[in-house]
Amino acid sequence: MTYRCLLQMALLLCFSTTALSSSYSLLRFQQRRSVAVCQKLLRQLPSTPQHCLEARMDFQVPEEMKQAQQFQKEDAVLVIYEMLQQIFGILTRDFSSTGWSETIVEDLLVELHGQMNRLEPIQKEIMQKKNFTMGDTTVLHLKKYYFDLVQYLKSKEDNRCAWTVMRVQILMNFSFLKSLTGYLRD
Repeated sequence: MTYRCLLQMALLLCFSTTALSSSYSLLRFQQRRSVAVCQKLLRQLPSTPQHCLEARMDFQVPEEMKQAQQFQKEDAVLVIYEMLQQIFGILTRDFSSTGWSETIVEDLLVELHGQMNRLEPIQKEIMQKKNFTMGDTTVLHLKKYYFDLVQYLKSKEDNRCAWTVMRVQILMNFSFLKSLTGYLRD
């Protein structure tokens, strides 16, 4: 990570506050804006070369994510936070074979980090209450899904086609994140 990226992350950390934990509507607004920025950044990365179509796989997205379910706002926070952490982890891998712009990926990482910082105080409050919710089960399913994504990248030795498939998966994830953000209401 470059100095610029680290500086942006530090600034986001300084300006995030726990006061957000009392305003889900504000959080919803900020998350929606941030998800849109992330989608825009991902779309700026080079798209799928035709020969990479054979590298596609069915990664078994958790059913909870595919179906419009009624998440409680607390469940949504847990799931969104987990997804952001996992996407962040994937994007910090070696993507040098992709030809992707480091600046775009760094901007994406900064945006993801900002989202996690805004969610973290609420996520910690929810975890302290230790309520076992639908979000807990979904998080377990998500961990397996992201584990499979990382294993796929490793098995393909982080090659360009594997990253192209990953870009599509992450874009799809942001569509899920956009839907989940709708559950963040006061």
